[in-house]
Amino acid sequence: MSLQIIPIAALLSSTFFLMVGAGLQGILLPVRGSIEGWSTYEIGWIGTGYAIAFTAGCLVIPRIVKRVGHVRVFASLAALLAIAVLLNGLVPHPTAWVLIRGVSGFALAGAYMIVESWLNERVTNETRGTIFSLYMIVTMAAMMGGQYIMPLTRPELDTPFMICAILFAMAVIPTTLSTAKSPAPLTEVKLDLAMIYRNSPAAAVGVFLSGIMSSAWVNMAPVFGNRIGFSTTDIATLLVATMAGGIVFQYPLGRASDRIDRRYVMAVAGLIGVGAAAVALMLGSREPWTLFAIAFVLGGVIYPAYSLTVAHANDFAAAADFVKVSSGLLILYGFGTMAGPLFAAWLMARFGADGLFAATGLAHAAFGSYALYRRFRRNAPAVNERPEFYSVPLAKTQTQGAIALDPRAELAERGAAAE
Repeated sequence: MSLQIIPIAALLSSTFFLMVGAGLQGILLPVRGSIEGWSTYEIGWIGTGYAIAFTAGCLVIPRIVKRVGHVRVFASLAALLAIAVLLNGLVPHPTAWVLIRGVSGFALAGAYMIVESWLNERVTNETRGTIFSLYMIVTMAAMMGGQYIMPLTRPELDTPFMICAILFAMAVIPTTLSTAKSPAPLTEVKLDLAMIYRNSPAAAVGVFLSGIMSSAWVNMAPVFGNRIGFSTTDIATLLVATMAGGIVFQYPLGRASDRIDRRYVMAVAGLIGVGAAAVALMLGSREPWTLFAIAFVLGGVIYPAYSLTVAHANDFAAAADFVKVSSGLLILYGFGTMAGPLFAAWLMARFGADGLFAATGLAHAAFGSYALYRRFRRNAPAVNERPEFYSVPLAKTQTQGAIALDPRAELAERGAAAE
């Protein structure tokens, strides 16, 4: 194991610092916006600005890297991240934050892609699974750790913005000092929405809805926590409980989907999400541990939803098309993340803080209902003809570079070579 980790230790270190900074920034901005007295709709636009720019970065950054090179682009993007988060502290205005958060989203997309492309250069058929797993662990642990930094600071001050900028700057050091040679050019996404939908309507619509579910919760749950009087520790725990639920339930849901039609599992996941949201609305509880438990259940279906849709799409795709199909789904997911914060903000503006659960419940209802509808419109391939389910990193941090790291990418390469 150590022989596999040592060559990628610098890259994983950069990933860790990036993700800790991103985790802190993700919880800090909506909480600070609430403290400033901004409306839920204004805060929702900040999340949407991030999603638009992150998706654009996945499409544009590969072309910039081709012209300038990996190291220079990575250093520039890290500098942009540090500048952007410091500007958040210097210019506390909602319109400015939409633009500044967009800069962060664009830069994070590029930074993730470059680190992932370096990791891909270190992958062999024997180590792909190990490296992919390590990347997932680092991603999850760093995001959780970043969220728990905020309770150690005071979000109404500039200190957490400075800490976040330091973390982004620290991400430059391991990668730029690494002796690893620059990797091959980044993979560009060729988006063919018609092909993605023809291949699997349930996956195309489902991945869009999963983006709404995820971004509505991630961007607006801190606002919910602040509005009901949670401490910063409680708000961080609310988000971490959601991620913990995703970690715990991803494997059993995935295994179940290997044994029966995945659309049934998607429908059940949608039903669980509706049930959890309905319980939250009926109880109207403000007791932290009750809401942590509800968040844990919601996370158990919010985060695995993306993995289930990708697995279902690849049940119908040729093995050689795995990267193409998965990259297209990632962009559709990005479109969903643009809509999620605004949808949740609109309902929270109309119905108060509990509008967040109305938003997640409605999104889960649409996700499960459409999956069930499609089950009766098209038969699934036989179980023995379908690829196995694989867990993936948090979709909101994923780029096409992470898709190339996925063990299924190796199968795709073999399939392409065999044709």
